[in-house]
Amino acid sequence: MTAFNQLMAFQRETEALSLVAERLGWDQEAMMPRGAADQRAEETAALEGVLHARRTDPRIEDWLARAEATDAAGGRALDLIARSYNRNARIPARLASELARLTSLSYGIWAEARANDNPAAFLPTLNQIVALKREYAEALSEGDLYDALLEDYEPGTTGASLTAMFGRMRPRLVALREAVLGAAYQPPKLEGVFPENAQLRISKACATAFGYDWTRGRLDMAVHPFSSGSGADVRITTRVVETDPFNCFYSTIHEVGHACYEQGIDPIHALTPLGRGVSMGVHESQSRIYENQMGRGKAFTGWLHARMSDAFGPLSVRDAEAFHGTVNRVNAGYIRTEADELQYNLHVMLRFDLERELIAGRLEVADLEEAWNARFLADFGFAVDRPAHGVLQDVHWAAGLFGYFPTYTLGNVYAGCLWQTLQTQVPELDAHLAQGDASPATRWLRQNLQQHGGLHAPASTIENACGFAPHEGPLLDYLEEKFRGIYRL
Repeated sequence: MTAFNQLMAFQRETEALSLVAERLGWDQEAMMPRGAADQRAEETAALEGVLHARRTDPRIEDWLARAEATDAAGGRALDLIARSYNRNARIPARLASELARLTSLSYGIWAEARANDNPAAFLPTLNQIVALKREYAEALSEGDLYDALLEDYEPGTTGASLTAMFGRMRPRLVALREAVLGAAYQPPKLEGVFPENAQLRISKACATAFGYDWTRGRLDMAVHPFSSGSGADVRITTRVVETDPFNCFYSTIHEVGHACYEQGIDPIHALTPLGRGVSMGVHESQSRIYENQMGRGKAFTGWLHARMSDAFGPLSVRDAEAFHGTVNRVNAGYIRTEADELQYNLHVMLRFDLERELIAGRLEVADLEEAWNARFLADFGFAVDRPAHGVLQDVHWAAGLFGYFPTYTLGNVYAGCLWQTLQTQVPELDAHLAQGDASPATRWLRQNLQQHGGLHAPASTIENACGFAPHEGPLLDYLEEKFRGIYRL
């Protein structure tokens, strides 16, 4: 075997073990009995130790020195393996295992603290996680600690560039929100109780409409919906609130966007460095364009209105036109995952600023709840009513995912660019969406983005699909046109 083939065979096993580790995480959030938390933490740490040893195996350096790629995909794979090796070699094995153990254990601690509105039960664990993530960032950093963490989720992005982008976005978002909340016309709310079984049936129909392959996936329940896996095994989760069916439907469609990206990657890349989505920002572009531009668009909400009327009887909002406004209603709410498109990015900006301060050491975990509440009041104009609606609402910090939050807004920006191009290239799309058929869009996305997996860098992946470098303009233009129309401004 050539050095290239030896390296790729070794990498194939590493990728397979990584998927096993991910499956342990899926099981913990969707199926695992509560009493297994301590044992699962040890299992997760043990597997992470094995993976870290493989990712830093000295043979990789030798293989990389001798390997020769025969095509662009092979060259990109070598670049990604070298990047992974160089980063992992700087992380002590002890630190990698301890992070895996603690973040596995912390999930149950966070979930119970959230259920009981008890930050004091979780913040000591979070303090340990932040200390470990600072140590992790210091091992990797050649400058800003937060930038080192961003590289895990959106390679090539910096805190400074995100701050600049958020600074350009905020004024237009705030101005539009003020106009919308002050508008004379306000869309009606959906009233009623919507039984779980019927919600899940519609949820599955939505997943099918957006191209989810059930032969390679399944739908389960979780406290915080997520997608897990790649290739032949990509699982999604959702949650049900019987007075808020949109929570279930749009959580499902969002996760289907992630899942379809993974299911859509060319099988030739399976179990290689190219066999996963290239970054979390690009991943979020898929979940957000599925959920928002398509799923909350007037054509698809008309179809959803008919399905809900069939399942639940006459709705409190009986007109499909008004129902479109109901789905997109701008609410004074606390929860990021339930936020309307207009305010969602303001939730992300809050978390981005706070976690940068935590990693930099300018904000201590003991002061986090007070800082969160003060910032929320300043940004949204009303006070947090309970910790589960504030500092405890997201799982990300419990999972050690510092640097992840800004990729949500970056994904929205990418989705805005993709949507602008998609509308031009697939003009018949609305007619299909009105019939509950998103296949023209999913085919376009699969051909122009999803199939390539990690073949190109994140920004290049979007530019190749759109024909222009990504920027926030298309997203802001889309939001202004949509919400000014709904609110009759």
